[in-house]
Amino acid sequence: MNSLAPHTPMPSPGCDGVPTPRTRIAATTQTPAVEIVIPVHNEQHILASSIRTLHAHLVGNFDLPFKITIVDNASSDGTLGVARLLSMEFPQLSVIHLKRKGRGLALRAAWGTSEADVVAYMDVDLATDLQALSELLEPLLQGRADVAIGTRLAPGARVERGVKRELISRAYNLLLHALLGASFSDAQCGFKAARRDVAQTLLEQVENNAWFFDTELLYLAQCNKLSIHEVSVHWVDDPDSRVHILATAYEDLRGIMRLRRRSADVAQPQVAAAQAHPQAAVAR
Repeated sequence: MNSLAPHTPMPSPGCDGVPTPRTRIAATTQTPAVEIVIPVHNEQHILASSIRTLHAHLVGNFDLPFKITIVDNASSDGTLGVARLLSMEFPQLSVIHLKRKGRGLALRAAWGTSEADVVAYMDVDLATDLQALSELLEPLLQGRADVAIGTRLAPGARVERGVKRELISRAYNLLLHALLGASFSDAQCGFKAARRDVAQTLLEQVENNAWFFDTELLYLAQCNKLSIHEVSVHWVDDPDSRVHILATAYEDLRGIMRLRRRSADVAQPQVAAAQAHPQAAVAR
């Protein structure tokens, strides 16, 4: 089993990287083996049905203690109220309320304080078929992988979405392969998990707190030579998705260029040393 090698902490992202004050509600008293995080923003219309579906699946398919954490990202509708009611219905469910939006912020807040052996997250619309959850979690629980991701772009995946979104997704991942040398096949599928110690160490290095969070986390896992397990999933596009494609694409491009610059900065001293001592470089 791989583990994170010692690393030099990356520069702190500053105030934007610190989660805003939050409220925890109805946390379970039993230490869970798995904690599944559901980030939400204005999702009162589907939150209850999705949580009940997820809870029923976990109870019916997993013989281990689990926890579900809803992270409310500054919702302006009744999402937080629904989440609080659900926490009274299910003892394994807790709620975190954040005053700012951002999927990365949500995962930083929940994963960063988790005590579970394995931390995971999925989108509230349950676009990924839950039958893939066992395959996502088992390699981590058994110590055979460090990070696990659902992929819509590997052989065996079944995807139901429009041509436009399919082309955008494939183009983005091709860009990651070309510019960052990414070895993982799908950066943005909302179905991921990691060993808690690995996730919490990577959180110290991740700077982005929004949609690019996933890509940066996986890229840093790859840089740390961690084992990334991929699960081909059945994924159905949410027709009510409120992702702003152009704004997200712009943020992603900025993030890719930032990671390229950071990689160049790390590599530069090694290049300089090789140029100063060419014989030593050849000997190595």
